Amino acid sequence: MVPPIAFLILGAVVFLLAMIGFLTRRSLVQALMCLELMTSAVALTFLALGRALGDRSMTGMVFATFCMVISAAEIGMGLALVLLYFRKHGSTSTDDLDLMKG
Repeated sequence: MVPPIAFLILGAVVFLLAMIGFLTRRSLVQALMCLELMTSAVALTFLALGRALGDRSMTGMVFATFCMVISAAEIGMGLALVLLYFRKHGSTSTDDLDLMKG
């Protein structure tokens, strides 16, 4: 049986790699994928903590499910915004985002 600390370390590593990817990527689609990885790492951490604490009320699973639902809504809205931006500007590069300044 794998100890819960291994899942916590895995969640922290995935979150760190996704954060580095988010800060270094130039494409909006890749940035959104990194955001999804970050929310998945948070959900993994909730599940690991729920298991480590022996939570009988399944609070970790409830929070992880809530995190996944919010993540699905976020990716839907994010992709819609990226699609609209691509239709207007013809690019999904983050270097072109300064064109949106008023």
